[in-house]
Amino acid sequence: MKCVIIDDEPLALGIIKSYCDDMGGMHVLGAFNNPLEAIDIIQKQDVDLIFLDIEMPQITGLDFINAIDKKPLFILTTAYPQYAIEGFELNAVDYLVKPIPFPRFIKAVNRAKELIKLKQSAKSHENVSSAAGTVVSEHEFIFVKADYGNVKIRLEDIIYIQGLKDYLKIYVSDKKPILTLMNFRDIQAKLASDYFFRVHRSFIVNIHRIESIQRSKIIINAMRIPIGESYKESFMKRVGL
Repeated sequence: MKCVIIDDEPLALGIIKSYCDDMGGMHVLGAFNNPLEAIDIIQKQDVDLIFLDIEMPQITGLDFINAIDKKPLFILTTAYPQYAIEGFELNAVDYLVKPIPFPRFIKAVNRAKELIKLKQSAKSHENVSSAAGTVVSEHEFIFVKADYGNVKIRLEDIIYIQGLKDYLKIYVSDKKPILTLMNFRDIQAKLASDYFFRVHRSFIVNIHRIESIQRSKIIINAMRIPIGESYKESFMKRVGL
C-alpha cells in the first residue's frame, strides 16, 4: 500500500511513519509538514492512502481534501475529536485521535485495505461485464457512495445488507460486497419496501432471496441471518407466517 503522511507536527509525523514501517506492506512515498508540498506527489503518483492532520497553519486537512482533484483514501489524525462528523461526511476511512495507540492505527489501516480490495474487485467485475456485453436494466436501481463515486446497484441483485458500525456492507449477486458510509435509515429510504425488510438491528434482507426460515434464522445463500425479537412479529406477518 502506497501512502503519504501529512502533519505539521514533526513528532506525530515520525510516529505515524514508524507505525507504517512496523506494519509492513506499506510504502511511504512522502512525509510532509506542509500539505501544499504533498499535492504534486498525490496528483502524479498512485497513492492509496493519506494520513492527514486536520489542524495545520497553511490549510486545514478538511479543506485540503476538498481542494485536490485526485482523492486517495484518507485517514484523519488530530487532537481535536470535534471534527469527526465533518470528516466522515467527506468519506474519511477513519478518524484517529492523538496520541494514536498502535492497535487503533492497525485497525484503521486494515479498514483501508478492505476498501482497496473491494474497489479493485468491483473494477475487475466491471471490466468482465463490459467485455461480455452485459446489459443492465435501467429500472429499479439505487446509487450508493463508494470508491470515490456513486455506484449503481440493481435492487434485484441485492441479497442482504449488513451494518458494520459506521458502514453498511451490501451483498450483491456475483461480486464482492460493496462497502458504503451510510446508516440504515438512509439506505431504507432508497430501497423498495416490496423487496426489502429489516429483520435485525444489523441486517436488511431481500425477501425474494430468502431460501428458508428456521425458528429465529433466515437462510440466504448459506448465510444464517438472525431475526431480532423486536422485528420478528412484523417480519413473520410480512411473509405470511
